[in-house]
Amino acid sequence: MTFPELSDSPEKTSSDRLIMQILYGLHTMAWFSGGVFAVVALIINYLRRADEADPLYVAHHNFMLSTFWWTLVWLVLLSPLWLFFLFPGMLAYGLVWLWYLYRCIKGWLRFNADRFPQTVAAL
Repeated sequence: MTFPELSDSPEKTSSDRLIMQILYGLHTMAWFSGGVFAVVALIINYLRRADEADPLYVAHHNFMLSTFWWTLVWLVLLSPLWLFFLFPGMLAYGLVWLWYLYRCIKGWLRFNADRFPQTVAAL
């Protein structure tokens, strides 16, 4: 998959970058708010992505959105572990939390370096 050159994209302002920084921060801190920060960030991601023309920003919005939805899928699929076994449920949720945190930090670092988020296909 090839990406367009960053020089071909429309000029971004510092407030656009700040909003992306805030969104990554909200996603990263979501676990400490019981997921409320992630839902707020999710709504803003969808609203901002709809009006975005810069491919770098669109890719990062998509990355945050897919991270959120895959995390939710894994949490729902692993929730039966809590019904019967406390320790496996805690372990499974802990692993999902670490994966989510890893994705948020990795995406945030790549955004700060003006790089596209690394997708599963690129791994």
